[in-house]
Amino acid sequence: MTATTLQAPTGLVTHDLEGHDNVYAKEPPMELAGPEAGWGFHKRAEMLNGRLAMLGFIAAIATELISGEGLLHSIGI
Repeated sequence: MTATTLQAPTGLVTHDLEGHDNVYAKEPPMELAGPEAGWGFHKRAEMLNGRLAMLGFIAAIATELISGEGLLHSIGI
């Protein structure tokens, strides 16, 4: 019977403080998206998210005032 050892690619192996090998992939650092990006956490997206949340809250209050029932009761919860 022959023993084989698995050779990991050189760029993926890291070592912890105790000298143990870590064969998991290195993760790239997290970067915030710039304002020109279409997706991500940037000021323009957060402003839109806040405005849509306020619009939804006002719509929920208007629905409650018009129907006379709470929002959760009207959707059956």
